[in-house]
Amino acid sequence: MIQRIQSIFLLLAAVAGFCLLKFPFAETAKAVPISTIFQDGLYTIQDNPALMGLFLVGAALALGSIFLFKNRKLQLNLSRFSFIANLIGLILAIVLFFNDSKTLGVEEPNDGIGLYMPLAALVCLLLAMRFISKDEKMVRSMDRLR
Repeated sequence: MIQRIQSIFLLLAAVAGFCLLKFPFAETAKAVPISTIFQDGLYTIQDNPALMGLFLVGAALALGSIFLFKNRKLQLNLSRFSFIANLIGLILAIVLFFNDSKTLGVEEPNDGIGLYMPLAALVCLLLAMRFISKDEKMVRSMDRLR
């Protein structure tokens, strides 16, 4: 059923993933021409194709797994893959930022709302996986009673 609590968490994780297209991870007051990610003053997922791919795949998997409520094992596996994609994307974003922070000079980056979106997606995915597992255990226990 789509109205289950895990569906809401999966939807929130997908929304957080797709919001990264709009919101930057960080921004500087001025553009830094020698920087690879702050050339326009914003650090977004569009600055790196791997970041864009990982976060969009994670969001798409979370969105797609909402409709697999009849197959909880597949729903749980897709949620796990979405979690892994978001986690790798977050780690890659941090690594890219720290590698590029040496070229910023005096420009101090300010964190944006996009920095917190992958964390929100990870928390929502963990909660969704927990409730999917609970449902699976409940169905298995009901099968034993029959």
